[in-house]
Amino acid sequence: MLNYLTKGAKSLFDFCLDWEMWARFEESSFASNTPFPGQERNQEGFYFVKGNCGKIKKMDEIEKRLNELQKLMAQPDFWQDKEKAQQIVMEYQKLKKEYERAKQYVGQGQSLFLGEYDRFDAILTITSGAGGTEAQDWAGVLLRMYLRFAEKKDWKTEILDATPGSEAGFKNVTIQVSGPYAFGWLKSENGVHRLVRISPFDADRARHTSFALVEVIPQIPNPEIEIKPEDLKIETFRASGPGGQYVQKTESAVRVTHLPTKVSVSCQSERSQLQNKERALQILQSKLFQLKLKEQRQEVIKLKGEMPEASWGNQIRSYVLHPYKMVKDHRMDWQSSEAEKILDGELEPMIQAYLMQIQERSQ
Repeated sequence: MLNYLTKGAKSLFDFCLDWEMWARFEESSFASNTPFPGQERNQEGFYFVKGNCGKIKKMDEIEKRLNELQKLMAQPDFWQDKEKAQQIVMEYQKLKKEYERAKQYVGQGQSLFLGEYDRFDAILTITSGAGGTEAQDWAGVLLRMYLRFAEKKDWKTEILDATPGSEAGFKNVTIQVSGPYAFGWLKSENGVHRLVRISPFDADRARHTSFALVEVIPQIPNPEIEIKPEDLKIETFRASGPGGQYVQKTESAVRVTHLPTKVSVSCQSERSQLQNKERALQILQSKLFQLKLKEQRQEVIKLKGEMPEASWGNQIRSYVLHPYKMVKDHRMDWQSSEAEKILDGELEPMIQAYLMQIQERSQ
């Protein structure tokens, strides 16, 4: 089974099926940088199996049931009870489709997420564009979309920092998304998102266009980046809630600014100032690491004499709710009329299409 996996994955697969043993391995052997018995250390294999253990175990259960049903259908007297036989055939066909979908999902996961940082958690920030309440509400709609997407994938989410809008939504909001290949999935969301709809805040029911910027970076454990204490400006403030009201009496929220780059990170998810400072510094390290990588890529482009590909600028996607319903990704030939489903977190088909296109271009 699963012979399309990488070399050695059969052992990893068997290992995955024993969940208690897997948990012990994850907690001790891999954490201490030592291989489990009979296997050489394989970090990519570890993250691949960790990210797909649920699917692989489900496939194993389905395969066992399919084998049972095949034996029943092979019996000479199988069709004597036609009603029961039809039920068995229907169950077999249903499970067969479910198995193929899971197999495709695992196979795509192995081939799509080849980036160096794809396996890490993600830090996602949404910033409303110009337009006041309308744009701030759009930022709130996007937040809900990503939270629903994370929920469908059984990921954990945590709001690290948020500045609520004056009437609705958010001026800006930052969340941490924790789960297998969270950054690999969400990195495609970097850019400007455009909404066209009848404004619920306009008494004349006029059509409005709103913009919001989405930024996604990987949460890299211990990134190799040096930050000098004298380069930091640390400020404390009271955590705020809807309408700008303060939700705590003490100044537990923390804002850390890296003075040389002007990169700033705020955190108010924890109750203590010290914990918020530590979280903010962790995110700042990841942001500065990404900035360093970006500068290196730009230098390579400059040396090669390459020009950026002509595009729609930073606007990556449009969500149109009036006069028709459509979501269109401007980076590829992909669109859907199921705007409500997408805004409710059904992002997987769109993201998969984008990742597959990126992979094809790189070949």
